[in-house]
Amino acid sequence: MSPLWMVRRIGFYVLVAVVMAFFAVPMLWLASAPFDSRPGLGLRWPDWTLDNVTATFDHPYALTSLVNSLVLCVIATVVTTVLAALAAYALSRVRIPGRDLLLYLLLLLSSVVTGTAAMVPIFVMMLQLGLINSQFGTALVIAGGMLPAAIFILKDFMDAVPRSYEESARVFGASPRQVLAHVVLPVARPGVATIFVWAFVNAWGNFLLPFLLLRDVGAQPAAVLLRTLYDEGGSANLTVIPVFSLLYSIPVVVLYLFVNRRYGFRFHGGIKS
Repeated sequence: MSPLWMVRRIGFYVLVAVVMAFFAVPMLWLASAPFDSRPGLGLRWPDWTLDNVTATFDHPYALTSLVNSLVLCVIATVVTTVLAALAAYALSRVRIPGRDLLLYLLLLLSSVVTGTAAMVPIFVMMLQLGLINSQFGTALVIAGGMLPAAIFILKDFMDAVPRSYEESARVFGASPRQVLAHVVLPVARPGVATIFVWAFVNAWGNFLLPFLLLRDVGAQPAAVLLRTLYDEGGSANLTVIPVFSLLYSIPVVVLYLFVNRRYGFRFHGGIKS
């Protein structure tokens, strides 16, 4: 072992330690600050107390906003997953002239025309439809923004399902709906699980759309409520924010662990005909 090799190894481990600390410190703060009687922005051993939890539960909109987030995310996630699965299967099996170009243009336009750029026409459209302050309407807008990327990703899984499986099912009299439900989707299940969690996480952290379309504080999700957690002096309310942030992170972690254990994740199809 040469001195140069040892220096490189030490530098590598130092770099890994710095990167790990960069991600670990916020997680340690999130785990300790909710139970600290004097929470701050720094990381220290907490002075254990449950007063912060009590103060968070006493907040008039804390738990309500979490429920609102769940409602928005469930609607947006289900709509995105179902429509993406149907569209991806159709685009995978039906030969449409310019199909691949259509997919790439759809993905490109959804990336270029972001939610911020399209916010004015979206707001005007929702106002004309009378869907301002509608959680269902806001969830549909969020789902519409996620659909192009979801279709693009899920189509790869549909392409990987051998057509011979479908042909065998049709021989035994299966209808197109039965072929999709009982043959294609079970094989493409890791892809559907990936899209489900991806859509839920994107909807869960969406701030701009609910902030503009939901004017009633009682209907706003947790991502919007976080920006209002200040004390009388205009400083961040570090009594409520740590506990609220911990509660805010739990559903995404639980969903990921459950889906990963039950179905697993892949970002490409894994079956060859």
